[in-house]
Amino acid sequence: MVSKSYSNLLDMTSGDGFDFRQPFKSLPRVVTSPGFISDPDWDTRSDGDSVGSASSTEKKIIVANFLPLNCTRDEAGQLSFSLDDDALLMQLKHGFSNETDVVYVGSLKVQVDPSEQDQVAQKLLREYRCIPTFLPSDLQQQFYHGFCKQQLWPLFHYMLPICLDKGELFDRNLFQAYVRANKLFADKVMEAINTDDDYVWVHDYHLMLLPTFLRKRLHRIKLGFFLHSPFPSSEIYRTLPVRDEILKSLLNADLIGFQTFDYARHFLSCCSRLLGLHYESKRGYIGIEYFGRTVSLKILSVGVHVGRLESVLKLPATVSKVQEIEQRYKGKMLMLGVDDMDIFKGISLKLLGLELLLERNPKLREKVVLVQIINPARSMGKDVQEAITETVSVAERINRKYGSSGYKPVVLIDHCIPFSEKIAFYAASDCCIVNAVRDGMNLVPYEYTVCRQGNNEIDRLRGLDKDTSHTSTLIVSEFVGCSPSLSGAFRVNPWSVDDVADTLCQATDLTESEKQLRHEKHYRYVSTHDVAYWAHSFAQDLERACKDHYSRRCWAIGFGLNFRVIALSPGFRKLSSEHFVSCYNKASRRAIFLDYDGTLVPQSSINKAPSAEVVSILNTLCNDPKNNVFIVSGRGRDSLDEWFSPCEKLGIAAEHGYFVRWSKEAEWESSYPSPQREWKHIAEPVMQVYTETTDGSSIEPKESALVWHYLDADHDFGSCQAKELQDHLERVLSNEPVVVKCGHYIVEVKPELAKGLLLTS
Repeated sequence: MVSKSYSNLLDMTSGDGFDFRQPFKSLPRVVTSPGFISDPDWDTRSDGDSVGSASSTEKKIIVANFLPLNCTRDEAGQLSFSLDDDALLMQLKHGFSNETDVVYVGSLKVQVDPSEQDQVAQKLLREYRCIPTFLPSDLQQQFYHGFCKQQLWPLFHYMLPICLDKGELFDRNLFQAYVRANKLFADKVMEAINTDDDYVWVHDYHLMLLPTFLRKRLHRIKLGFFLHSPFPSSEIYRTLPVRDEILKSLLNADLIGFQTFDYARHFLSCCSRLLGLHYESKRGYIGIEYFGRTVSLKILSVGVHVGRLESVLKLPATVSKVQEIEQRYKGKMLMLGVDDMDIFKGISLKLLGLELLLERNPKLREKVVLVQIINPARSMGKDVQEAITETVSVAERINRKYGSSGYKPVVLIDHCIPFSEKIAFYAASDCCIVNAVRDGMNLVPYEYTVCRQGNNEIDRLRGLDKDTSHTSTLIVSEFVGCSPSLSGAFRVNPWSVDDVADTLCQATDLTESEKQLRHEKHYRYVSTHDVAYWAHSFAQDLERACKDHYSRRCWAIGFGLNFRVIALSPGFRKLSSEHFVSCYNKASRRAIFLDYDGTLVPQSSINKAPSAEVVSILNTLCNDPKNNVFIVSGRGRDSLDEWFSPCEKLGIAAEHGYFVRWSKEAEWESSYPSPQREWKHIAEPVMQVYTETTDGSSIEPKESALVWHYLDADHDFGSCQAKELQDHLERVLSNEPVVVKCGHYIVEVKPELAKGLLLTS
């Protein structure tokens, strides 16, 4: 059944079927029948604009919402492009070898007329190794400003829709746009892939459906995904109506990267609670088993390009600007904030902390200045406008209250400034404060630390020796991704204005030696964990995650966003229906063993009795004189006897074979002596205690065993209680002739003589 979440994408692409056109003569390495896959017939195009590369050249395809390009249009309407050296996507290639061919796939920040798209695409590929994805303006609006910014961005930053009249509720039309946009990105990625050795690295929440589209076309694609934003806790994430589709799509990647362990932990919790998946850690690597594939997790925060910052810091214009800023604020402690204008950056909370600081510490008035640089908002909406208004209002109030003709406690810079000027502010500021209420990473503290290291020219102008130690002070919100890596920073709860004010006061009272120690600790980490280190480490782990791609057999199952690949061992052979039917017809005697729960009746069914259709089918099988049909179940014989009373010739193996009956007229048999019952009087009270304290659990008494079920309990709490119960039972039953076993959402106690019986749910 197709779900309401539009799992069938064929219905979501304006009525058009999937476009499977690819830059190959035939589909490369796609499984079409059981067995190992032969090498594809690669397209050997010699077009000068081809994205092909020599077989000895490693290729990495970097996919993101926007290409790392600066795009401008002159008065004549002509487009001009240049590489954005400050873009993270451009900087990460320094983590790859010089021989690596890096190709970028993404959209442009300007609209290109359809008549110009081919020409622009050829130019960008030829000159910049970029493949543009041209999204129609209406689709771009719905995809980026709609679903990404109105639905995913707030949710991933822990903001739930609470007002029905603010347009915050889930909009399925926007999700359809998200799907269509991801499909267009997948088309362009397929244009870039030439060999099965190419690696694809997808970035951020805009493209979380891309792994499914790519895996559907190339089952053994080498695919990594990195989430730059936070990943919310399962209680928040599960409110998303398309939660399963997005999770399943991410699991079609080989490696999923997160900034911090908290985000990875939340993702694992969602996979566990929503999809019932389990993970384990082996030799330091976390992996999720997903239909025979191991999806690896990578936890490593992004770094900065230290060399780029240092080169800008050496520019004469930057050095001059540093002098100017230091002269302007001479004799004052200069604090700096650099934030995008959005509702999660906590700019107003930061200003309120400064206001409380000046109120409590009159001696700091005229001594402390906060320069707040506000980067342009990436999206506009009512919330952003309210945040801007609130920030300006608080800043003006502080300046009126504590300012004077020659002194402003708060200096707002809410217009675009050159990157070199921002670097100059970093180098000149005594303290940097990042007060976001939720942020995926935030590289401002890293950039500030590098710039505070300065250089010989700046030291000379300050009158310092080249061996002089440098200083810096960082105040960082507990809720930003960089906080765990900056152990020498002051960590604050941005929601506590008192906490922020107290920390600002502490920062003004640090000794020089303490500032030096904090700076050295931070600089040592930032300089060694730069963007190249991050990219190189991710690429290495992606190679490791993909190393056994061709040692397994693959089958594709599922439609639309429920698509996934099943990976099996090389010795596995898929059962052929034709072969099975042929053997069945030829056989003179047949033994048919059928499981019950999860096979004849759904595992989630409330009514566990078989349907009339199941009974009819079983009778048909049993009436064939060549067949011996058995139901094998862990259930008790009384229930099975009652449910299958219409089946005269059906054999039943109850309690995993402890009791066997060959037909309805036959007597129940047991190959085991009557078990002692004394141990039940010990085990059942213990199980009862855990049942009372674990909501959703229950006890199933059997003639041969006692079973504690926790399938309907909270997953994490139930698993914890099951382990504790097993230990408890093993202790109290240590002298009894029984064994205690954990199974699929059960803990079972049974006689030791029956320990060879199958343990299932």
